[in-house]
Amino acid sequence: MGLDAPPREAPLRPPIARSALTNFAIQILGAMLSLGNVLLVAKILGPTGRGTVTFMTAIAYLTSQLATLGVQWASGNFAGSEPETRPALATNALLFAAVLGGIASGVVAGLIALVPAIGGHVDPTMRWIALAVIPWLVLQNYLIVLVLADYGFRAFNTAMLLIPVTNVTVNGLLAALDLLTAPRAFSTWVGAELLATAVLAFYVQSRLAGFGRLDVQLARRTLVFGLKAHIGRSLLLGNYRLDQWIVGAVAGARQLGLYSVAVAWAESLFYLPTALQAVQRPDVVRASRHKAAQMAATAFRAITLASTPLVIGLIVAAPILCVEIVGEEFQGSVEQLRILAPGAFGIIALKLLGNTLTAQGKPMLESAAIGLAFALTLVLDILLIPSHGGLGASIASTAAYTLGGVAVALTFSRGLGLPLRELSPRTGEIPHLLRQFRAGLQRWRPADQ
Repeated sequence: MGLDAPPREAPLRPPIARSALTNFAIQILGAMLSLGNVLLVAKILGPTGRGTVTFMTAIAYLTSQLATLGVQWASGNFAGSEPETRPALATNALLFAAVLGGIASGVVAGLIALVPAIGGHVDPTMRWIALAVIPWLVLQNYLIVLVLADYGFRAFNTAMLLIPVTNVTVNGLLAALDLLTAPRAFSTWVGAELLATAVLAFYVQSRLAGFGRLDVQLARRTLVFGLKAHIGRSLLLGNYRLDQWIVGAVAGARQLGLYSVAVAWAESLFYLPTALQAVQRPDVVRASRHKAAQMAATAFRAITLASTPLVIGLIVAAPILCVEIVGEEFQGSVEQLRILAPGAFGIIALKLLGNTLTAQGKPMLESAAIGLAFALTLVLDILLIPSHGGLGASIASTAAYTLGGVAVALTFSRGLGLPLRELSPRTGEIPHLLRQFRAGLQRWRPADQ
């Protein structure tokens, strides 16, 4: 659409079961490709090379997420409840990404100059590439939420799938030619992220409301709301990625390489709640408080039941996953994976219940719960990583995820007025869930958006 084109009306909602199945199927495919890329890089480059790539991606990813200041969450809420603001939200996103991303890159560069250990023992060129890509990663976060607010699941899935497809294809080719190195693997990751951002920007311009005029007042509203949500989201992100930065800087690339393989397997448990969170968010933004709480509670119970056998499976199969598949050098990952796997239950609560609190205009409640988890993560990381490396990071992460899950469940119950017992998984629901799943598979077709 052009500059002055009127925004589209809110689209019809694709059926949630179909959207969730589609989103989950794409995420599983992307996860398999991402995991394949992790295993490929680990096998070719070993723990130290894999750790170097993980360290650089952690710096770029963590910094970009912190730099968003929560603008994406405010944009998602406003795009859903005030469709007429979408063109201005898209343009404001460009400005926010350039300014906030640039500032964040400068801050990290300054910190590394003052304390070189923060940047690790890596090629300086890799660090400069990591800092340069940060504004683009910030913009990617903003555009994702705008696309999902308009039920653009197909565009979102396409962009996100491009990342692992590009990584595994290019790195596989480089490995076949005996040209794969840590700098090249990292550069491939950067190129894949840039490509995904470009696809999302093209979709916003060509299929959604496009990029309109800058709206300073809307930008101010967006930033005020976003900062409230950003506290919790930043702390949750710290639970996800800060430990990798600390392991790489304190314990070294080899320890981070071992830990990254355990994390890669453990994060496979996050894909189902992440997929459902994405397709549910536009609805919980528009729903009444009671309806949104019921939707989130139902999803939480279902995902918890579905994840239980998966957690047990990872614990039992850890030696096969970490050693038989990747190599004897990664024996240290086995115990780390077994410790990380149970933390998935806390992540399910943080994703589904925390997402609903923010969507219902209560971001500070989510932030309070996540803040407790982050504080525990930071304390345990400082205490355990110097002496235990990746094993210490695994203990810290699982403890923090569990505490955060309990805290967000309590605040969710209190904030949205839903009895806590509604979150208790019910084994009697399993037959019903299986029937729904089979019915969904029989009716499955790609979503229209």
